[in-house]
Amino acid sequence: MTEPAAEGDYRVLGTETVYEGRVIRLVKDTVAMPGGGDSVREVVRHPGAVAVVALDDDDNVVLVRQYRHPVGGYLWELPAGLRDADGEAPLLTGQRELAEEALLSAERWSLLTTTFSTPGFCDEQVLVYLAEGLSDVGRPEGFTVEHEELDMTIERVPLADAVQRVFDGAIRNSAAVIGLLAAAQHRAAQPRLRPLDAT
Repeated sequence: MTEPAAEGDYRVLGTETVYEGRVIRLVKDTVAMPGGGDSVREVVRHPGAVAVVALDDDDNVVLVRQYRHPVGGYLWELPAGLRDADGEAPLLTGQRELAEEALLSAERWSLLTTTFSTPGFCDEQVLVYLAEGLSDVGRPEGFTVEHEELDMTIERVPLADAVQRVFDGAIRNSAAVIGLLAAAQHRAAQPRLRPLDAT
């Protein structure tokens, strides 16, 4: 949930689409400033994503190693994916991505947290789920492994070790950092979580 600006503050005066790609759209918004005048803001519009902290009965977390071209190398991440299927609820996206990337399903799902990945220039919202009661499944019908996913590896590591990897700098994907720390805190303190269908 974001706290709205006061009425009339930061009003969008005009929008220009600069680029429209397969996943993102870049726009230039002219925005009225509350102190007077206006300013141009370049904004990346993004469909959003989900990430899944999949914990087995031994408190091992599922991590995937995937090549990420923008950073020029491999990152350890959580199973995750874009919310790019029309009309698909975020939880269903998480369930689909867990099956596609890790060949797993889960009996129990919880919403750990919701985060904006880079709100200074992008509206991408990532919902991070906790999946428990894991079991093996086949890949969903119609899903084809291609591109970077052909090179993806899967590993299960103790949650505490994964958290240490965050502090060692070995896990740098923001959704993974947030998800792992949130899962560890959930295990330690049992904070109240929001409803599964919250955004």
